[in-house]
Amino acid sequence: MSILTGQVAIITGATSGIGRAIARDLGSIGVRLVLTGRREQRLRELAGELADIAIVPGDITDPALPAKLLATALERFGRCDIVFNGAGVMDAGTIEETDIERICHMARINVEAAYRMAYVALKHFRSVNSGHLINVSSILGTKVRPGAGAYAGTKYAIEALSEALRMEVGGSNIKVSCLAPGLVLTELHDHWPVHPAKRLNITKPVMPEEVARCVRFILEQPDHVRIPRLLIMPGEQQL
Repeated sequence: MSILTGQVAIITGATSGIGRAIARDLGSIGVRLVLTGRREQRLRELAGELADIAIVPGDITDPALPAKLLATALERFGRCDIVFNGAGVMDAGTIEETDIERICHMARINVEAAYRMAYVALKHFRSVNSGHLINVSSILGTKVRPGAGAYAGTKYAIEALSEALRMEVGGSNIKVSCLAPGLVLTELHDHWPVHPAKRLNITKPVMPEEVARCVRFILEQPDHVRIPRLLIMPGEQQL
């Protein structure tokens, strides 16, 4: 039995990678879930694995989706305690290679959609004086490298927002955390011609299940403890 058992969590980006691993991990300890992602079949597969789950297929860039997720949690379960703001994509390349339309689409997902979800969550948490928002940044949320400036910029934005929101809710029962993964073996890089693990000579990337354990660690802290930021990365990653 976990202190999280019976709580309700919204997870965006739940159809793959870190989001899916967190759904499975929290579901295994009795957290009730509201999951969203673009791939409805994957959501249905999770619904077949886990109990107390509501699925809301959709595109995270839909401005109406965050409010719909919260409404689903409240209507189905009567509460919302956790929001894992995890939907994201990664596009990178040199000046010559970059497709500005893809970069702008990435910004809509990584920044605009994440901001919308964060504010919907925190306005609700304010109304009940309780809740935990976890935003997903990246190791590139405080660093840059050539070719990845646009992506890093979207994650710098998440870092800044998370820190400001954490300060704004200081002194209340509301928590804001920022998760900053290094190289995790997910589908994020599947469209890249050379996987970063190969290019960076990383033989053991972090696995999504390992990130999920870190998320549970953040969530299971006592009420008076705050973890504003957690960086998790492979030992071989030198950035």
